[in-house]
Amino acid sequence: MTDTLNTISEELIASIRTIPDHPKEGILFRDITTLLSDPRAFRRAVDALVQPWAGSKIAQVAGIEARGFILGGAVAHQLSAGFLPVRKKGKLPFETIEQDYDLEYGTDTIEIHKDAIKPGEKVILVDDLIATGGTAEAAVKLLRSVGADIVAACFIVDLPELQGRAKLEALDIPVRTLVEFPGH
Repeated sequence: MTDTLNTISEELIASIRTIPDHPKEGILFRDITTLLSDPRAFRRAVDALVQPWAGSKIAQVAGIEARGFILGGAVAHQLSAGFLPVRKKGKLPFETIEQDYDLEYGTDTIEIHKDAIKPGEKVILVDDLIATGGTAEAAVKLLRSVGADIVAACFIVDLPELQGRAKLEALDIPVRTLVEFPGH
């Protein structure tokens, strides 16, 4: 299995574009749109994210706006689960609950519909990348506030130097990532 995951990791790394100095100088932006446009890489990434939970009776896959919607929808389809969008404040049309989180300069807010989860439902959280973990940590707190049983948080890319994975693991959330990149 490790050899298979290593082969998949190499393929996925090759399909991810790196854009220097975006959105600001010194940042190496890991752009997964190139992975998404490659049918084989996209399929392999989704299959690798799904594999540990196939047959686990996952009720919902929560995808963080925006790339988490693309991946989360595909993962939910593969698991025969529902899809729950975790959106930025003001984007959902029904009654919501929200969670604030810190950004480098200020705060932001994410929200879900108040009735999106039934207490005890098994949920997987999905996004494209984990960096500092602030948004994912806020999503975990938000989902738990309505009684979700968060089985795991899944990401294609991990930037381990930014310690986001550790934030989630400190909340007792298993984290699955497919590739790692150094730097920010």
